[in-house]
This record gives sequence, C-alpha cells and structure tokens, in this order.
Amino acid sequence: MSALIIHHFRHSLSRRALHTTPIRHVDRPTAFTNMLAGDVPPPVQVSSITSAGIQLADGLVLPSACIFLDGKVFLWNVPPRLWEGWGREHLSVFETVVPKPEILVFGTGRRMELPPPSIRGYLKEMGIQLDIMDTRNACSTYNLLAEEGRRVAAALLPYTPRQWQS
Repeated sequence: MSALIIHHFRHSLSRRALHTTPIRHVDRPTAFTNMLAGDVPPPVQVSSITSAGIQLADGLVLPSACIFLDGKVFLWNVPPRLWEGWGREHLSVFETVVPKPEILVFGTGRRMELPPPSIRGYLKEMGIQLDIMDTRNACSTYNLLAEEGRRVAAALLPYTPRQWQS
C-alpha cells in the first residue's frame, strides 16, 4: 500500500467514526451517485456505539442485543454471559429467512471473542459465512456491506449487556 493510503487508514482509525450513508433527500440532488447502493440507501444503519447502547442513524438507541436482517432490526434475547448457554435456538431466525444472508457480522461487545465450534458449525451448515469482531467494527462493517448491496446480517451485542424489558 502506498504511504498516503496507510496514513489515511491510520488517521481514520484514530477518529473512530462509523461508516454510514447519509440519507438522501429527493428535493436536494447531489453531485455524486453511489452506483452500488441502488436507488435507496439501507433503511437501518448504525450511527454509533456507546455504553448506553447501539445508536441508529435515526437517533434511536437500542440498549440490548439486536439482529439486523433484510433492512430491519429485531430484538434479540440472548444469555447474559457471552457464549455460556448459547445454542442453535439463539440463531434459529436464520433458518427461516429466504434468501439467507451470505455473511453474518457478529459483534461480541467491547472486544472480539470467538464463538464455540458448535455455533460456527451451525451457521456453516446453513451456508452463512461468520465474521466475528468487536461490536464497533461489526457496526461499521455491516453499514459498509449493506450499502454495497450485499446480503448481510448483523448480530450485535452492546458494550454493557442488558436483557430486553417487556
């Protein structure tokens, strides 16, 4: 890589901004067209991740685990401790969707923690590639892949684990 690209990459990491697509307004045309995004940007994108939760581009903060799938957000009830008590039932939503996502970006909280082989094997059986990373990077990766038009899903755990309140 050239020194300019490496400098830009390092500089962008230090700012820690998430990749998002600005919402286009029909009455305000822009000079640039994103040929990969299609006519409409993805309906749901992550704006930031904090200890309060996952903030969507529209300002809504999701304080607990969630799944982004087909441009929608689903509340996700997961065990309180990462990988303890996890089974197929926690990812069974991917059995029912058609078409299945080609990639599942899994954000494991503040730091990346690899899932047990049973979870990886279950997703592989369904033909879903699993990418594990910390939640901040998972949010940014999901935004980018969704903007490119890829069949991508995200399973995101917040920095501070909380159960959904009914």
